[in-house]
Amino acid sequence: MDVSELAARYDEELRTSDYADIDASANGLQLGSGDREVERVAFAVDAAVETIEGAVSVDADALVTHHGLSWGGIERVTGRDFDRVEPLIREDVALYVSHLPLDGHAELGNAAGVADLLGLAGRERFGAMGPEYIGLAGTADALDPASVRETLETELDHGAGGVRHLDFGPREIEDVAVVTGSGADWFDDAVERGADAFITGEGKQKLYHQAKEAGVHVYLAGHYATETFGVNALADLATDWGVETTVLDAPTGI
Repeated sequence: MDVSELAARYDEELRTSDYADIDASANGLQLGSGDREVERVAFAVDAAVETIEGAVSVDADALVTHHGLSWGGIERVTGRDFDRVEPLIREDVALYVSHLPLDGHAELGNAAGVADLLGLAGRERFGAMGPEYIGLAGTADALDPASVRETLETELDHGAGGVRHLDFGPREIEDVAVVTGSGADWFDDAVERGADAFITGEGKQKLYHQAKEAGVHVYLAGHYATETFGVNALADLATDWGVETTVLDAPTGI
């Protein structure tokens, strides 16, 4: 297949166009002519110099990331933007990006990956953003709060970071809401649905008092760490399509 077909397949699976009016990210094919044949694709959470150079080093024809280069447009390609764009153009490596569509996908998404890790059942879309959703909620069979933290700590790619647990909830966890990355703004929605625990990547100062006053567990499991699931799932999908894949790990600890 060529780059255009790869992008079209991902766009269809992820419903990219449905998020066009609510996502600052320019999702889909961000860089590349589209007509290059694809034999090898690299995958990463972030489109940064480190991962772009990694894609070049493995001779990838395309790089697929969760966080791309264009957030509402690029006025000048200078400085850091140039350092990222130049090797992609020089080596003819296409860049495909999926931000919120990949967060919200019920099977391939980042929140789905966290839900799989904890074995959540009865899943529902959660974390409304306009007409779409960027998270999931589900139920569990009396999870121990400490064991949830341990699972997130040991199974996620934290780099230098770790999991912060705001231990304000009940002794057993049965209802969990998940919005990966920077999802603190959906905490009140989790409270409204009766969640015992809310899992996200990073928090805000006010979240401590909100959690304490609401009596809800909060797990801050890392922005990067909670958003590795989606790109890994997209890599598995590409493998099924007969494409050679490489996942580039560049944990930030944040």
